[in-house]
Amino acid sequence: MAGPISLPLYEKLPQKNTVQRVLDVTIFVLLLTLLAYRILSLKSNGFSWFFALLCESWFTFVWVVILSSKWNPVVYRTYPERLLFWIDELPPVDMFVTTADPTLEPPIITVNTVLSLLAVDYPANKLACYVSDDGCSPLTFYALLEASKFAKLWVPFCKKYGIHTRAPFRYFYDEEESPHDNSTEFIREYTKMKDEYEVLRRKIEDATEKSIPCDLSSEEFVAFSDIERRNHPSIIKVILENKEGLVDGLPHLIYVSREKCPKHPHHYKAGALNVLTRVSGAMTNAPFILNVDCDMYANNSQIVFHAMCLLLGCKKGQDFAFAQSPQIFYDGLKDDPLGNQLVSTQKYIGEGISGLQGPYYSGTGCFHRRKVLYGLWPDGCMETGGRSPNCVAGKLTDEGLRQSFGHSREFSKTVERILSGLSGKADCPYDLSSSAEAANQVADCGYECGTSWGTKIGWIYGSTSEDVLTGLRIHARGWRSAECKPDPPAFLGCAPSGGPASLTQQKRWVTGLLEILFSKNNPFIATLTAKLQFRQCLAYMYILSWGLRWIPELCYTALPAYCIIANSHFLPKVEEPAFLILAALFAIYNLHSLLEYCRIGLSIRTWWNNQRMGRIITMTAWFFGFLNVILKLLGLFEAVFEVTQKNQSSAPGDDNHKDAGRFTFNESPIFVPATTLVLVHLVAMVKALLNLTHGRHESRIGEVICNVWVLLCFLPFLKGLFKKGKYGIPSSTICKSAALAAVFVHLCKSVSIA
Repeated sequence: MAGPISLPLYEKLPQKNTVQRVLDVTIFVLLLTLLAYRILSLKSNGFSWFFALLCESWFTFVWVVILSSKWNPVVYRTYPERLLFWIDELPPVDMFVTTADPTLEPPIITVNTVLSLLAVDYPANKLACYVSDDGCSPLTFYALLEASKFAKLWVPFCKKYGIHTRAPFRYFYDEEESPHDNSTEFIREYTKMKDEYEVLRRKIEDATEKSIPCDLSSEEFVAFSDIERRNHPSIIKVILENKEGLVDGLPHLIYVSREKCPKHPHHYKAGALNVLTRVSGAMTNAPFILNVDCDMYANNSQIVFHAMCLLLGCKKGQDFAFAQSPQIFYDGLKDDPLGNQLVSTQKYIGEGISGLQGPYYSGTGCFHRRKVLYGLWPDGCMETGGRSPNCVAGKLTDEGLRQSFGHSREFSKTVERILSGLSGKADCPYDLSSSAEAANQVADCGYECGTSWGTKIGWIYGSTSEDVLTGLRIHARGWRSAECKPDPPAFLGCAPSGGPASLTQQKRWVTGLLEILFSKNNPFIATLTAKLQFRQCLAYMYILSWGLRWIPELCYTALPAYCIIANSHFLPKVEEPAFLILAALFAIYNLHSLLEYCRIGLSIRTWWNNQRMGRIITMTAWFFGFLNVILKLLGLFEAVFEVTQKNQSSAPGDDNHKDAGRFTFNESPIFVPATTLVLVHLVAMVKALLNLTHGRHESRIGEVICNVWVLLCFLPFLKGLFKKGKYGIPSSTICKSAALAAVFVHLCKSVSIA
């Protein structure tokens, strides 16, 4: 910005949380008291007591991590209207949309996301939208081509009438978004827009049903003829180009399908984003980058202004590396039955880490500084082979540029401009077609060989959770980040609506997070050797340790059943004073978490659903995520990026709508551990009832209560034992679980006899 801004573009507002802090500390003190009691009474108790001590030690560590992460909540209030005075000086922004599979990610979803981005309130001559199609699908390209024609009507309509929701499928079919302007002119244009969108939707759906969506012999589609999805040259096509540089025109729209070859690793989403970074650098080279998943449409038309307030309003030396918007979902199922909307976590953990170095990078809805992705440190040095003494104020020699960024001279020139603090390309406004050769060159699958891409610059490879890893490496260089949380929410996406899809997503996350934890990118190493703050390190441990939590949780949930079957105990007797510690801890923790939900307007049912799904996810998805990583470390398995099924909202009466929120099962082994646990606890309950019937009281009341609580948490699995179809657990899964449960019961009895 050329001129000084007299008023701040954002405010940092600490949040009061006195009651929360008191309850957090109370729980921590109770945990320490429980550990002290366990240690002091260890000699007079057996194996189960020691096991409980180990598990509770882990729970205490996790609580310390949570307490540290939540302790200093902060929110940022932005003032986008103050940027309007510098409208001509606003920096360009390149917008990335990534899609990988036209079957799992239907093109109509990608189209709506692209249309919402093309229609945001920001000078059109400063925006460029790049769509990465990792499936190299002519269907996706056809959908974008048709959408570009509709955009010429849709974008002016949105800006003329100040439409808030600019994803057509939400605007036209959401009852809350019905038109409020009753003028004859508006109603006429609204009806026309809706009809035009219906035509677009039908065209795309009709094309989806065909094996070949269009005539591949035509000039526009000839590049897609005779290609294989995993073995094809790069395809880069300019669909829309704002050649005149009109402020009120349409942004650039570029389709990118990077080259793929079986001999070269493509690194999934991280690789696709690095290609987009290079292609956009060669073509438009905006100093700021927004990346979104194909299902995350822009819900707030002012979002670019809000993000720029954070990225342009920093004081020198305190720049934010990126501005991250929380992931929020449209048409969220009532009471969050699958526990995947993460509202409470994003509220309390998200605001808490905003008071540290800043929020994690979560892979979508994030605005980046391009120079930070290029490896720049806050002090201007580069992360290239260590902090090179030849690097001054972010500048590299020509040889250094080629070694780090690749051999393209045209692209190296744009890199040099970014690292020197210059905006865009030297020949702006520019002709995108003149950059086609350089763009295709940097999209080659072998371009990264011998460079720093994926290791020191760009999105970092080595984890299927490339987002968290990239954000961690940025924070480790000393950068800060900010949470961009305007009202209405910046972006809205779709969450998995079934049990298997939701657990598959969680498994992929945990696999990637553990890959980070068990690597040189471990946050404790970054704290000791780089500039990651210690409490930020603990904040990263909150999510990186998800994949380890199944171990103590499985042991702890199995202990009640073990103690009942083996006539042992891991809890003090009800009449003992020590029992009050556990009772108080259980009551205060659950009351505390319930109050957190109620404080942000969530229901008691939502709280319970999240509590039980937390246990289910841990015993299923996180368990198998851990196994994936162990097998990978042993060289027996290679982690694969599993694309989650994306669905638009379904109308009442549809099968998808009827199934939404109901826990479904399939033949996947992911359901075996939880099913085994339920069977074991059913056996323990029968044993407890038999003991009670025969007048034997070896089964303590504490263990029986825990037994019932576990069964309540796993109620979907308990019901699944007696249902059929997709709502019932497959017989093969039940047989495997029954065998494992029988082994566990036999071992319990063996220990009891011994």
